[in-house]
Amino acid sequence: MRAVRRRRGSLSAAVAIGALLTQQACGGQYGAPVRVVIPAGSSFRTATDSLARAHIITSPTLFRFYAKARGRDRGLKAGTYLLRRGTSWGDALEALTEGKGIVHTMTVPEGFALTSIVPLLERTLNAPPESVAAAVRDTALLHRLDVPTPTLEGYLFPDTYAFPDGTTPRQAVAEMVRGFERRWKPEWDARLSELAMSRNDIVALASIIEKEAVKPEERPVISAVYHNRLRARMPLQADPTVQYALGRHVERVLYKDLDVESAYNTYRHAGLPPGPIASPGLPSIEAALYPANVPYLYFVAAPDGHHEFRTSFAEHQTAIREIRGSTPRQPAAAAPPSSGSSPTGARAKATPKKSTKSRR
Repeated sequence: MRAVRRRRGSLSAAVAIGALLTQQACGGQYGAPVRVVIPAGSSFRTATDSLARAHIITSPTLFRFYAKARGRDRGLKAGTYLLRRGTSWGDALEALTEGKGIVHTMTVPEGFALTSIVPLLERTLNAPPESVAAAVRDTALLHRLDVPTPTLEGYLFPDTYAFPDGTTPRQAVAEMVRGFERRWKPEWDARLSELAMSRNDIVALASIIEKEAVKPEERPVISAVYHNRLRARMPLQADPTVQYALGRHVERVLYKDLDVESAYNTYRHAGLPPGPIASPGLPSIEAALYPANVPYLYFVAAPDGHHEFRTSFAEHQTAIREIRGSTPRQPAAAAPPSSGSSPTGARAKATPKKSTKSRR
């Protein structure tokens, strides 16, 4: 009698496990895709534990049993996967063993320019350089954004992206542009009218702010300096625009660099540059739209990255001398200071201006 009861118990357990396996194998996807990383050399146990932590599967032990029963608990494909919670065990197993769902991740930091983004896309997508170069000049996207420049500089939003295997450069660039469009708030259009500026103007200004600001809290103040200079019809004289015009990163903007002929050189050309010089993040865009209510027209960078802001050129010169006095002397590498009126002191440098931000 006891043997009969044991057999019935075993049968009931087997039926229950079978029902559970059938239910889990069928699955029912829901929610946004979740990123799961399977490092090279991972065991099947490690991989299933990763799936469980991401809530793709609920029982790693039963999943391993299911995979073993199907003879597919070997030959994992390492990589980064995008899977939805509730994915059927069959689909999850197929993804792991056949590499389906593998994505290529890429992070674009705030302030990256196309000179850095293009090679990043080439490596991430394993795409030919000419294909990426064509993608960032997509005329349909340029028209949609109402961008007057020949490239999408400034509109590939800085973020971390996960591109499915096989994504083309045009698809990737379109997704990055959608990232910008999703974050542009409808109420900002009314603000553009208040400022009598276009969206391209704001993104261009935001890109300069992004390059200048080291301390996040200074973004609205830096923005105010440039807004004030625009209203006063003073040249912006922004060093980052000179670096962009040069077409290469330099540790220090020299006096000879200020004469480079380019519409982006705000020492030689009044007003804003034709377009952005990099991809600004949301804080810099918001700072461009909502500058601080301050009267400053000048600022100079201190060695620790913060800026000293001043209203008059005489005060600005005093701030430069104070910073010069607190900074160890370095060998002169440029012409002596002149009486120029750069907001950043480019023509009245006290010390070599070295970049305090990462190379871009």
